[in-house]
Amino acid sequence: MYVVIFGKEGCPYCVRAKQLAEQLSNNDNQHKYRYVDIHQEGLSKADLEKTIGRSVNTVPQIFIDEEHIGGCDEFETKIREMSLL
Repeated sequence: MYVVIFGKEGCPYCVRAKQLAEQLSNNDNQHKYRYVDIHQEGLSKADLEKTIGRSVNTVPQIFIDEEHIGGCDEFETKIREMSLL
């Protein structure tokens, strides 16, 4: 499983999502993740919306294996449903 998290500095939900992804990665070598700080990468809200294919109001925006999952709560729910935590 490959997780991509689009977030920004100072966002507690972004921090939590990154912690969950790190925990998955540490538990199993098959789980990898990439954290993309939208400000450091120069990404705008419009760029995220183009990537996701719909309006974006919050971060983080998370993908699992190129499928958009949603935010931190949806990510945590998904990985618990998959019995990965």
